[in-house]
Amino acid sequence: MKTNIFSLKNILMVLAGNAVMALGIVMFILPNGMMTGGTTGLSLIVGHYTKLPISVFVLIFNVIMFAIGLVVLGRTFAMTTLISSFFYPVVLEFFQRIPAVAEGITKDRLLCALFGGLLIGFALGIVIRAGASTGGMDIPPLILNKKYGLPVSVMLYLFDFVILLGQALFSDKEAILYGLILVMTYTIVLDKVLVFGRAQTQVKIISKKADEINTAINQEINRGSTLIHTATGYLKQEQDMIMTVISNRELARLNRVVMKIDPDAFMIVAKVNEVSGKGFSRPRKSEA
Repeated sequence: MKTNIFSLKNILMVLAGNAVMALGIVMFILPNGMMTGGTTGLSLIVGHYTKLPISVFVLIFNVIMFAIGLVVLGRTFAMTTLISSFFYPVVLEFFQRIPAVAEGITKDRLLCALFGGLLIGFALGIVIRAGASTGGMDIPPLILNKKYGLPVSVMLYLFDFVILLGQALFSDKEAILYGLILVMTYTIVLDKVLVFGRAQTQVKIISKKADEINTAINQEINRGSTLIHTATGYLKQEQDMIMTVISNRELARLNRVVMKIDPDAFMIVAKVNEVSGKGFSRPRKSEA
């Protein structure tokens, strides 16, 4: 099922994401001369040599990228960048006009790199989860991917590296190191936000009482299961292995149920990043 970017919930997520990202930039990055990637990083380079206000450059660049994306990538993609392309520069300028925000809350560059990365990563994550794009520097890698088949993730990192390198020409050595910490922080946080609430636990159970355990999983825990026909490696005994996916909170309960039926059961527990289907991305009541 495709995400409807123009649903009220997703619009609010995109607006909130852009506002949080602008807040992180204005409060932690700009007051302390921090380095960053993306459109904001590019605006810092242009602003250093031309004195053009950051919000003005971001707006101009986003409009240009939006137009190019509309022509090259099509109307559907352009619509996913529409809100961010025009709202982000506005909210960026808004926060810059608030002295309490624009002055920052700390001069410690390490704290700025960590908390700036935290806010930027969180902001990017909720925008992407809403099915949208932040526009700007997201678009060139997508164009290169469509035209030449170059990997999007590789191109994103390459552009960020070039932008950081451009800022390194007029930044002190410590700023370069803090810039790397910032980029690594928001990359890690972004990954966590994208899978937050979607991660589940996969459990594989090998037991001589597989049928009884399977029934308990279906009835007591109210989870589906799959029986996989297996054979033991040493004695070559054929039996069924139960595979089920549960929420993280249900793991302790499942363990108690299995141990009660068969204390000698062999359980393999693994984390999975995302699960789709009835009981997870769709309600169980649709089963009937």
